[in-house]
Amino acid sequence: MVVTNHPLASAAGAEMLAEGGNAVDGAIAALFALSVVEPMMVGLLGGGMAHLRLPDGTHTVIDGMATVASAARPDMFAPAEPGNPRNLEAVGRANAVGGLAVATPGNLKAWCEMLARFGTLPLADVMAPAIRHAERGYRATPYLAECVAEAAPDMARDPAIAEIYLPGGAPLRPGHRVVQGAYAETLRTVAREGAAALDGALGDAIAAGIARAGGIVSAEDVRGYRTIERAPLRGPYRDVEVLLPPPPAASGVHVLQMLNILSHHDLRALGFGTADTLHLLAECLKIAFADRAAASGDPAFVDVPVARLTSAAYGAERAALLDMTRAQAWGAGVAGAESPNTTHLTVADSEGRIVCATQTINSTFGARFLVHGTGMIPNNYLATFDPRPGRALSIAPGKRVTTSMSPMIVLREGKPAYALGMPGGLRIFGSVMQAMLNLVDHGMSLQEAVEAPRLWTQGDAVEIEPAFPEDVRAALAARGHTLSRLPHVGGGMCAIGFGADGAMEGAACWRADGTAIGVGGGLAREGVRFWPDSAGPR
Repeated sequence: MVVTNHPLASAAGAEMLAEGGNAVDGAIAALFALSVVEPMMVGLLGGGMAHLRLPDGTHTVIDGMATVASAARPDMFAPAEPGNPRNLEAVGRANAVGGLAVATPGNLKAWCEMLARFGTLPLADVMAPAIRHAERGYRATPYLAECVAEAAPDMARDPAIAEIYLPGGAPLRPGHRVVQGAYAETLRTVAREGAAALDGALGDAIAAGIARAGGIVSAEDVRGYRTIERAPLRGPYRDVEVLLPPPPAASGVHVLQMLNILSHHDLRALGFGTADTLHLLAECLKIAFADRAAASGDPAFVDVPVARLTSAAYGAERAALLDMTRAQAWGAGVAGAESPNTTHLTVADSEGRIVCATQTINSTFGARFLVHGTGMIPNNYLATFDPRPGRALSIAPGKRVTTSMSPMIVLREGKPAYALGMPGGLRIFGSVMQAMLNLVDHGMSLQEAVEAPRLWTQGDAVEIEPAFPEDVRAALAARGHTLSRLPHVGGGMCAIGFGADGAMEGAACWRADGTAIGVGGGLAREGVRFWPDSAGPR
């Protein structure tokens, strides 16, 4: 089963499974394809978290998150709103658009390492669909066209990226054929040389292209990047066990924290989408984001109190302070530490492998320029750091990006029950948790769970999707919540459900170009042969 946020990427993964490859082969093929057909979300110059379950039942997380360049300084940006700690924007959006916004990328090394360690097919085979789509082109979806229109004013400043996505000076329209010749050549180089290409001309070209745009990521930064293998965080909820990435991902800590609070309430009895349930979710999210602001970060730089935040005792302590009749302003319950746009895929095979991976170049179209001559769009990950020195999320050379990525695997009696994740920046971990609650507490089908309406807040307005009825919104407002009605909260979710009989079900939702493709059947049994004069096997 392959579920990604584009049909051509799902087809690339399914092609590897049909060829006899495993879930890792399929996942890496899909990721390279996504870098072509979902260029606004993911690329070789981005970062990500991949959560793997192996056939022997072990779990591991491959941390390919981007890191701050060695020449970076904590005060390299001036905050746009010095007195607003929640606003991470720099003056002139210098940390969001252009070369200075780029962090040292990790995706290419992470993808090649995952394939070499856990896959079975050659890199050239796995990359063939991506190269084909880059060279021959593909039709732009309405979703891609919307993203281009949103980013067009920034992309218009770079002639190379504008030539592809702003043909004739206007944003491309749905159905436009997108051809990326220079990127096809870059992919061919990688197919021949693997991640070692970064040690040669490709690494030099990346550094030169970023410097040309005003950035500070050097060839030495690119070549010196290393992934980190981490053990996932695990925690119980009802009759399941939930596994998520550890810091620098904030998702595992804060999802487990919120589940510990919610375990003190009967969500099934309260019902899906009721004012009581949504009030609880909003208050839990506010608590989580208060703690996230105080103590989340790269564990190599920040002492993240994981044990305290994920403990049942802390969950009970915070749950006791909840008031079901009114919204509250929440502060952090732990001491402060000193010192949104993404894609997701879920792939599983018949031998028990699961790849649940969230990957990104951060904002839509990343730093919104092309690295000259390579066709690659770099990330703008420095936008996720605090431009103020002396904070948990402040910039420091070598520091890994803190992320909300939530590639979640849920076990029941030790066996996989669900694997799910989605894009959406800060909105990811709260939305993935809501889908899990839909399955475990509300008894929804997999498709219902990923499609269901969501809400989100980090302490200000509560973002809420239109599908929640007016009387529920009115009841939340009466409790003191300020509501902001949005077309969607977060991005397209990709999920796989696992049956007790070994069957798999895939589901994607309406918020992206998600597509689930299952590969059933298999090869003929050994010794079975059909004869021309026979009606059946002998």
